[in-house]
Amino acid sequence: VQLQASGGGLVQAGGSLRLSCAASGGTIDKYAMGWFRQAPGKEREFVSRISRVGGTLYYATSVKGRFNVSRENAKNTVYLQMNSLKPEDTGVYYCAASTRLAVDRTTAGAYDYWGQGTKVTVSS
Repeated sequence: VQLQASGGGLVQAGGSLRLSCAASGGTIDKYAMGWFRQAPGKEREFVSRISRVGGTLYYATSVKGRFNVSRENAKNTVYLQMNSLKPEDTGVYYCAASTRLAVDRTTAGAYDYWGQGTKVTVSS
């Protein structure tokens, strides 16, 4: 499956963005999906994940209460709604797909497929 993330851009602190991750070459209902981000000079970090049918959601502490992950399997798309953005949310955001069971999906190694990333810049 190929993943294409989009929706990034430049936004002021306190603003919102909605990222999309569109899949092709396969249907995403087979995959648990995750979002990660990487700030300049830092390691890639977990942001959020959602189970195959969307019943289980999980967020990093730093984004809990501000970000919402969702999916529309019929559209083969996963979303990340980001509200109350802060400068520290700046980075390249990646979506990823996992077929693995009994793994820690807050770690990048749990994912089999990755999108190319979309850049988010939050100005203060």
